Amino acid sequence: MLGQAGWIGLGVVAMYLTAFAWSTAEAARAAARPVWLFGHARGIERLAAFGFRLAFALALLGPLLWLAFPALHKLDPLWTEGQYQLLGSAGVVLAAGGAMLAFAAQMSMGASWRVGVAEGATGALVTGGLYRFSRNPTFLGQVILLAGVSLATPAVPTLLAPLLFLWSAAIQIRSEERELEQALGADYSRYLSTVPRWIGLHSRTSS
Repeated sequence: MLGQAGWIGLGVVAMYLTAFAWSTAEAARAAARPVWLFGHARGIERLAAFGFRLAFALALLGPLLWLAFPALHKLDPLWTEGQYQLLGSAGVVLAAGGAMLAFAAQMSMGASWRVGVAEGATGALVTGGLYRFSRNPTFLGQVILLAGVSLATPAVPTLLAPLLFLWSAAIQIRSEERELEQALGADYSRYLSTVPRWIGLHSRTSS
């Protein structure tokens, strides 16, 4: 059994992924070049690229797999059968807020949006809007979305999803920072020194 909050949470993930695909296609059209760069990833960056996809697969398909095979969710100590409605409602609100944040951040990148990193494929530096408060508001929104789903549908797969996403994002962000600093020079260095990697008060040296 999956409670109402659980179904809504899965719906939020599905809608977000649809919006993500659409806006990525729009960015590619605006940039007049491919923006999906995960095919260029090598080594641990390739693992991170796979980790992003696996994280969303765990969040969306994990609960459905548990429903399809009851023996699996009976072994899951986190599975609640939708009993904790307050927790589920909080998870839905968190997931919806994270999805909106991630989508808004992605859209504000416009033609500069990239999925992954490759030498010579960076876009123009975006520092306005949400990017005044976080260098990675899309990642921030996505991890909030996944954390919300883990509350709306408590299960081992949904708990693993945000943890795996954070690991992948940490690797991806450092790779992007190296490439952007090399490509954009002093402008990006100044941006690094004034805006936190995630959100908060941390300076570049402590982020």
